[in-house]
Amino acid sequence: MAKVSPLMVLPPVIFVGLAALFYVGMQRENADALPSALVGKTAPGVSLTQLGKGKPFEDSDLRDGTVKLVNYWASWCGPCRVEHPNLEALADEGVVIYGVNYKDDPAKALKFLEELGSPYARMGADENGRMALNWGVYGVPETYIIDGAGNVVLRFAGPITQRALENEIRPAIESAR
Repeated sequence: MAKVSPLMVLPPVIFVGLAALFYVGMQRENADALPSALVGKTAPGVSLTQLGKGKPFEDSDLRDGTVKLVNYWASWCGPCRVEHPNLEALADEGVVIYGVNYKDDPAKALKFLEELGSPYARMGADENGRMALNWGVYGVPETYIIDGAGNVVLRFAGPITQRALENEIRPAIESAR
């Protein structure tokens, strides 16, 4: 009887494993959304340094009984510039937005806000990215919707476009109220 080499069996086994992995991934509700272990849980701690004249927001601000957004951004981030008008529109509507400036030069960050305006009720700098790491941030921009009890309702990775604003952000804000 001929002996079958393990190298002959390996490619079909790898193929079946990958096919199963892809199938499971395609069954997700939104295949494009990045998963977050924080949704439904208490928001991680806040540890920020001052950026500009205002005092940074704190943990207690996330648990004050109101819905708010926590937005990670940077002056060097092109998509942050794209989403900025939508953040300003939300702020003009009375939505509280807290800003986290991520690994940025403070002078450039302040110039960015001077040029485009600031939608942030309060903000601070995450100079070394430690807070972002604790929050599970993949990259900027990234926005979290926090309910009044300080729980994460939605994690939105990428720029908030008009479509995202209407289809994901506004519904999540409403569900958090």
